[in-house]
Amino acid sequence: MKPLDISNAKNPDLAASMIAMRRAAAAARKIAMQTGTGIVLRENGKTERISAEQLRRQYPTESAL
Repeated sequence: MKPLDISNAKNPDLAASMIAMRRAAAAARKIAMQTGTGIVLRENGKTERISAEQLRRQYPTESAL
């Protein structure tokens, strides 16, 4: 399913799942910045490691929370 399809799902849990995943990703970034650890992303078939310092530069408002 595409994200737009999920938001229109009849099941309310499925419809809210994209919001929950975004919230979980933000929480993971925040914890990684607080603890000085990186995160690993898999996107478009490629695996990428992002350091805590890169996260701080990319998401300055999240690191201040």
